[in-house]
Amino acid sequence: MLLVLCALICGCALVVVGTVKAARAVGVKAENVALKARAYTNPGAPGRIASVRLRLRGALEGTRQALESAASQDAQVGESLQLLKRLEELGAELDAQLRVLEREPEVARVDAKLPELRARAERITHAAEELRWAVQDRQHRFSEDELNRLSDECTQEADALRHWAAPSAKTEEPPGPQRLTTGRWPTADEVLGFVDRIRRPSGEANPR
Repeated sequence: MLLVLCALICGCALVVVGTVKAARAVGVKAENVALKARAYTNPGAPGRIASVRLRLRGALEGTRQALESAASQDAQVGESLQLLKRLEELGAELDAQLRVLEREPEVARVDAKLPELRARAERITHAAEELRWAVQDRQHRFSEDELNRLSDECTQEADALRHWAAPSAKTEEPPGPQRLTTGRWPTADEVLGFVDRIRRPSGEANPR
């Protein structure tokens, strides 16, 4: 029962976390849509602030997507994700300040603070873009190296497949009469003399 209860608690916790993340993502998308609308339709201070916030959010979100996609194949990208997390914390703090400034009714106050906040947003945006571009260049380089290796292997395999001709079997000489140990063929007289010695009885004397 205790194990079942723990499993149920863990399952409920995962469901709650997933629901919270989904709701947060929906809220972020809705806010980005509103920022984009203000940036394009409001030429005043609210529109300028919305443009800064929109660019800052887009740079951080795009960099996170690129790094998380590369981290599954490259462990070294994990260090870049740690740096991005710190950038996101600074970005969230700056976004909150820009949101407060967006509701500031005093135009002079907005004009005085906006350049400073915009400069900070540009620094965070540039740092995030540097991380994203570096990861993209790294993936491109690895893909190019892998393509070169694969191309070389395919070329070697193609060359090996073209050697389909089997080596020709060695022709053997037909068996023939054996030669003498001296390396010459016996003459007719030698053959007849050899036969005559075989037929002659052992006790018979040699003719004179």
